Formats: sequence, C-alpha cells, structure tokens
Amino acid sequence: MRYYLEGRDPQIEQKMAEVLCVYREVAVLKQAAAAHKEEGKPVVVVSYDEKPGIQAIATTAPDLPPKPGVYPSFARDYEYKRQGTLSLLAGIDLLTGQVHALVKDRHRSREFVEFLKLLDAAYPTETAIKLILDNHSAHISQETGAWLARQPEGRFAFTFTPKHGSWLNLIEGFFSKLARSVLRHIRVASKQELKQRIMAAIDDINRHPVVHTWSYKLDKAA
Repeated sequence: MRYYLEGRDPQIEQKMAEVLCVYREVAVLKQAAAAHKEEGKPVVVVSYDEKPGIQAIATTAPDLPPKPGVYPSFARDYEYKRQGTLSLLAGIDLLTGQVHALVKDRHRSREFVEFLKLLDAAYPTETAIKLILDNHSAHISQETGAWLARQPEGRFAFTFTPKHGSWLNLIEGFFSKLARSVLRHIRVASKQELKQRIMAAIDDINRHPVVHTWSYKLDKAA
C-alpha cells in the first residue's frame, strides 16, 4: 500500500504564488540591504508556526554510562514517565535569522496574540511585520482579528500557505532540525525544565543566527 495526499485546496496555485512572492520580496530586501539602499518603509518577514505536543518525559531509572569493551554507549531504561506536553510558538526573521519564540502549555488564540505582541515589541513602530503562516483557527479567530484591528494600519500583514502546503513555510525546516538536535532523546524532571531547555536552545541559536533562504521555484514567482 502506498499513500498519497489528495489536493483539497482549489486555490493552491494562487496561494502558493502569494507565498513565493513574499519570498521574492525577501530576496529583494536582502539585495537592497547588501547594497545599502533604502527601500521605503522598513519591512520584516517572519516565517511562523507552532510545534505542539512536545512531550516532557522523565526517566524512571538513572542512565548508565558506557564501559570500555562492554557497553559502547549510554544505556537508558525502556520505561519512562509522561509529564504532559508543551507547545512551541516560533517565527524566524527571514532577513536576520533571529528566532522569536514562546513556549506555552497550549496554542490557542490568546497564545498567538501573545506571540504577536512579542513581535510588536521587537521591532520599531514604523516597521511593517509580514507573517507567513497556515490557516490554524487561532490565526483567523475573532480574538486575533480584534487585536489586529486595534493595531496601526499596515503594522501586520498575513500571507497564508495553502491547505496541506506547510512545506512552503521555511519554519518547518527549523522545527525539523530542532527536533533532531535538541528534542531527540531529551529527558527532563518537569515541564518547566523542558521549557527552560527549549528557550536555552533558542537563545544559543540566536547568538549565531542563520538566515534561512527559499529558492525552490522562486524564479517562477510573479
């Protein structure tokens, strides 16, 4: 049996083109910055998503250290204790590589609005903040819309990926790398420790930020 994903968004081409146009804008902004040219009103583009269900798992017995000639690696007891889950709300500034992040118990509208407030505080008031994100209910809810309505015109702009088009969002690659390098095999004593370790990893990443660049089919963007 082979599996495939049925296309269920009739506007996928249009929405994909809109996302690619934002990535094209990022490329233009990078070129302008490299040439020290001013391109009108300051703009930042943030690739955003949530990574829910990060498990806080504790060991039930101490890890055993390796022994030369006996055990080549650490040994861990198969049993573990579940202590709940956390959600990581994160966005990458596609011009600087800086990661903005919150770790919360849930990712409802109120947490998303809290993230927007984090972005609002991070950039000068005259800067336009453009987000690439999916159609999660929290992103288009009444609570989110009401908060956005109170912000200055042009402060925030959303570009939504198509349904089943999360691969178009650069933040997904960042989440994949985080899962493999930080979260894999992680064991913690509490949810609070997990939160602290995730934020410590984000702080470490921001000390040497990596600028993420989209190139696939960018030449076909309008």
